[in-house]
Amino acid sequence: MKKTSIILLFALLFTSCNHQSKEKKQENENIMKRGEFFTDILPTEIPGNAIDMIGNSWMLITAGNEEDYNTMTASWGTLGQLWGKAVSTCYIRPERFTYEFIEKNDYYTLCFFDEEYREALQYCGTKSGRDHLDKNKAEVAGLTPARMKNGSIYFKEAYLVLECKKIYTEQFKKECFIDNDILQSFYNENSGIHKAYIGEIVNCLIREKAIT
Repeated sequence: MKKTSIILLFALLFTSCNHQSKEKKQENENIMKRGEFFTDILPTEIPGNAIDMIGNSWMLITAGNEEDYNTMTASWGTLGQLWGKAVSTCYIRPERFTYEFIEKNDYYTLCFFDEEYREALQYCGTKSGRDHLDKNKAEVAGLTPARMKNGSIYFKEAYLVLECKKIYTEQFKKECFIDNDILQSFYNENSGIHKAYIGEIVNCLIREKAIT
């Protein structure tokens, strides 16, 4: 009787391990389909033209953590060198929901996507996170959130992710505009004036597909 019980126990363990192995294999296949395999690169190794990447292809600015975050589509921003550091600069109006998150968090991410995700970026750029309190709007758009090393959020579908640490912020001021046409074209009494956020690029992830 004891021998039979031992045999049954080993059989159950083998079946369980085999089942877990199949589940793990399926999980890995799903991860590959999502393009989750990323490689760390240096900021100096970032591929592409930043003006085109931001201005024409767009990016997602995301701030917050796993429990609570928000993202927005942006076509304004810069990548470059400042104070001996590789930096990004992004600009956010105070009425944007993401503003609240980037204000109270030390880190934010910039995510860049292939053209196939244009519709998702359009959705994130036209819908407010305030209207998606039951489920994050990025997830509604079909994007999969994941956690960076410092707790900030990125999306697995991106081909390039920059994790940035805030090092300087400044509110644009009307009296500082030298070209008054810009002030009249982009700002009125119903819209807030952008605040600039300069962040040190502390981590860069690139999807392996983008390297080849």
